[in-house]
Amino acid sequence: MDSRNATHSEKQTLTDLLRVRTAFIIDPIVSFLARYKISPNLFTVVGMLAHFLLAWLIVQGHMVAAGIAVFFVAPLDALDGALARKLGRKPGFGAFLDSTLDRLAEIILFGGFIFYFGRLENMLMVATAYIALTGSLMVSYARSRAEALHVSCKIGILTRVERYAVLTLFLLLDRPAIALVIIAIFTYITVAQRIFHVWQQLAHE
Repeated sequence: MDSRNATHSEKQTLTDLLRVRTAFIIDPIVSFLARYKISPNLFTVVGMLAHFLLAWLIVQGHMVAAGIAVFFVAPLDALDGALARKLGRKPGFGAFLDSTLDRLAEIILFGGFIFYFGRLENMLMVATAYIALTGSLMVSYARSRAEALHVSCKIGILTRVERYAVLTLFLLLDRPAIALVIIAIFTYITVAQRIFHVWQQLAHE
């Protein structure tokens, strides 16, 4: 085993735990889809497009409805990967498409908050939404660059699953500002965690 990956190789992420806990739901669906050779990329694209609905609901101020919608849209992100594995697809274009459209989906989603608070002329929350957006993108970018250097980097306090959990909770509570503040702060803490992690792995080479 590569020593640079050993430190965190045995530590399960929240994504890993959810994958195990929801297998009894996901597996039958994936088996059905695999039987008909449905492309995993279809769910990747549909999941991204669904974020336009989320953003529209947010712009209209329908926060609780947006929270409910996120609850149903989020599983699409699990289906494409599980289906690809079921079909025996090797990481390639599908993985690239998934990662790219996930970032685009976040831009669309946080864009909804920026427009919503812009209409309210609440520039502080516009700035907070922008910081939350950039922080979310930087968390993913840090992992991508680390993995390009062959360093596993799934660590951090607010990965994508946690971000969507925070959003869903506070949208359902009709408190989107709280979600954005939490994401704005903790995404950059996560970026710092990942920078430190990669430094630990590579600094003494």
